[in-house]
Amino acid sequence: MSKRHSAKHKLDRRMGENIWGRPKSSVNRRSYGPGQHGQRRKSKVSDYGIQLRAKQKLKGYYGDVTEKQFKATYATASRMKGDTGQNLIGLLEQRLDMVVYRAKFAPTIFAARQIVSHGHIRVNGVKCNIASRRVFVGDVISLGDKAKEMALIIEAQGLAEREVPDYISQDGTDKITFVRVPTLDEVPYPVKMEPNLVVEFYSR
Repeated sequence: MSKRHSAKHKLDRRMGENIWGRPKSSVNRRSYGPGQHGQRRKSKVSDYGIQLRAKQKLKGYYGDVTEKQFKATYATASRMKGDTGQNLIGLLEQRLDMVVYRAKFAPTIFAARQIVSHGHIRVNGVKCNIASRRVFVGDVISLGDKAKEMALIIEAQGLAEREVPDYISQDGTDKITFVRVPTLDEVPYPVKMEPNLVVEFYSR
């Protein structure tokens, strides 16, 4: 399991956006970048810089995904039929930790990864602790017995800041079915994501 060594909300300030849509994000108070030079006037960004920023923002949104994992996901997306950018989004949304987050079983993507790694999630009735596992259409994701009583999960289910998207079908409060692989327009990102720029970045 990879570990995020930098502060989560520092990424928000580096991007100048509240990429997870969280009320506690520091960008809500300080829109400039982190560090002692964060308030300096911004210089013109090159095409490469724009593409890199789009990649870092998308990768950062999915939590503790390493560069190696993210690049491998892109490589898989590029081999699939259809639009590579759309394929990339679909593959990222099929990660087990992201499905757990979308189902509101966890308040943040980081908490979702931890819940999975601690063995609190069942896939088609079988315990799974691999956060990067790919979820397929028709798979049923449910909470383990202990998880149903966890305060963190109960809190997440009561969050008003986000809704369960249409490509996830709820069955009560502890079970969901992954209905379909979403397109970019269906994914409820709090900020604009540009997978086409990510494709350009890796195509250089």
